[in-house]
Amino acid sequence: MNRMFVELLENNSKHAEEFESRFDDVQDAQHPGAVTVCCSDSRVLQDHAWGNDEPGHIFTCSNIGNRVAQRTDAGEVVSGDVLYPVEHTGTETVVVMGHTGCGAVTATYDELTEGLSEPAGIEHCLELLKPHLESGVERLPSDVGRAAAINRLVEYNVDRQVELLVESDDVPERVGVVGVVYDFQDVYSGRRGEVHVVNVDGETNVERLREEYPEIAPRIDRLWEY
Repeated sequence: MNRMFVELLENNSKHAEEFESRFDDVQDAQHPGAVTVCCSDSRVLQDHAWGNDEPGHIFTCSNIGNRVAQRTDAGEVVSGDVLYPVEHTGTETVVVMGHTGCGAVTATYDELTEGLSEPAGIEHCLELLKPHLESGVERLPSDVGRAAAINRLVEYNVDRQVELLVESDDVPERVGVVGVVYDFQDVYSGRRGEVHVVNVDGETNVERLREEYPEIAPRIDRLWEY
């Protein structure tokens, strides 16, 4: 047996011992306060980023590129992964969390600019990102280097995912949508692991957001106001 998996099981035993009683109130139903859509990157500790250690508190979804859309025969729709907690558990906050140095955004950027190809499974995911990032690539300043371009597109991608949610008839008006970026590259504040708010319900202007939400003003920031 692979040693890594053995270690995972050993750690799970510790988890089960610690969490056994924490499932008492959520064994039969869940009512999470927020659903987060995160990029499935090993460097982003999704629940831990929020200090969450309570079952039933956050409904966590993940995929490469923190996408909220899926394609159906009827066209592009909001993913059922996101809609399920909104529709069935009363969740009223959706958080779209991108992260600095995102590999999916990088791969999409490379494909749009250099025409690189990926295996079919990855290509399917990138095809969901490309239509939304293409206009962002076109808007990039000519003097921005590759790493800076990627991190600007990370914000741009978060904005587009928030936009899809805000404009969807499937997402009730009662649901608030927040776009954030998780930074582990010293890009924003220099505090690795800190989450920075870049979009609230489609609003991206930093000054207006800070005025409207003074309680979180220090955490509102953007690299790119295009």
